[in-house]
Amino acid sequence: MELFKGVNVDWMGKAKYFAALSLILLVVGWASILKNGGMRYGIDFRGGTLVYVRFAGPAPLDQIRKGLSSAGLNDSTIQTISDNVLGGGSQNDVVIGLEQKGQSDESTLDAGREAILNVLHKAFGTADAGGKPDFNSITKEALAAVLTEKDPLALGAAAGDRYNQLAQRLLAARDADHSGIVTSFDQLKNVDGVTPAVLNTLNNGFVLGNFTIRNVEIVGPKVGAQLRHQAFWATMYALGGMLIYIAFRFEWVYGAAAVIAVFHDVLITLGFFSLFHYEISLTVIAALLTLVGYSMNDTIVIFDRVREDQRLMRREAFPDVVNKAINQTLSRTILTSGLTFLTVLVLFLMGGQVLRAFSFAMVVGVVVGTYSSFGIAAPIVVLWNKYRGQGTAVRAGSAADKRVVAAARR
Repeated sequence: MELFKGVNVDWMGKAKYFAALSLILLVVGWASILKNGGMRYGIDFRGGTLVYVRFAGPAPLDQIRKGLSSAGLNDSTIQTISDNVLGGGSQNDVVIGLEQKGQSDESTLDAGREAILNVLHKAFGTADAGGKPDFNSITKEALAAVLTEKDPLALGAAAGDRYNQLAQRLLAARDADHSGIVTSFDQLKNVDGVTPAVLNTLNNGFVLGNFTIRNVEIVGPKVGAQLRHQAFWATMYALGGMLIYIAFRFEWVYGAAAVIAVFHDVLITLGFFSLFHYEISLTVIAALLTLVGYSMNDTIVIFDRVREDQRLMRREAFPDVVNKAINQTLSRTILTSGLTFLTVLVLFLMGGQVLRAFSFAMVVGVVVGTYSSFGIAAPIVVLWNKYRGQGTAVRAGSAADKRVVAAARR
């Protein structure tokens, strides 16, 4: 499907504006990086502890911050997690991060986790519950043991595995139906196997805490440094492989131009990450590698059309050949990039906190990668041809091409 017919835009005549736009984006983004003392790395790369907590109501951030400060954890970070970037959804989830500085071993990381958990239990725990276990943090084995001891179903020796199965159904309902937080045991009355006697046992034998630990992540600093090293080389290997492929498929200058454009895309995307205070994590590296492939594919489509048009427009100026190639692929570029952009934009807006950084990288990368294909890569090839003194579309060095030139002169 072709959206535009007869397009005749002088893209190469506007190359200086593309270069100026890229320069501005690069300067602003990397000025932000330098101002902030470098990129913000996630727990994957810097090492430390992340504790994901869900509260029964809106997260009491001030109380959490006060408790962490009183425990000497002033360097910890607190971030609320909403369902989407528009601000909707639950504000009950928070992630508490504690970065490990200097050399740390596993015992130090374990101590950081325990320190955070102790603060939470001290500030929001159930210490005054008379020793009753918290249903919102109990394990299946512990719940089954209590039910077996109380025997609310009066099964006696015939209980067998019944209470293990009941405990599993109760905790599945707690986690799946009530997001890990039960505020009243009446919410469990529809669970298969729950009778009034079971509800009575739950009410009398347990308390309902107002928070639960959803997940704990611990990454040592040595592992984080190793992951940073591997992520860097994974990106470099991807760029190097693409350079070799395009140099073999076209000419080395095309490969160099494509790699420079992709490198330009990555640098601008990293600048946007600093400007909008997003962290670099393993999922972001995956997004950047995806961006590398996407942008390269768009560039190759244009270069392939340039090569085809060179054979048909041998006497035309090379910038005109490149302009025609870009205009001919414009509909394809807008359709492909436009639909991809809409997809990743929806993912960014509605995908939740876990995918926020990944989708942000894709949103920025699709836009910048599409623009760099015709605004950066193509002008570099044109500039190189001008530097070589090759003013027309004829490829230098070919005997057939030289005969065409000689015939044109006669």
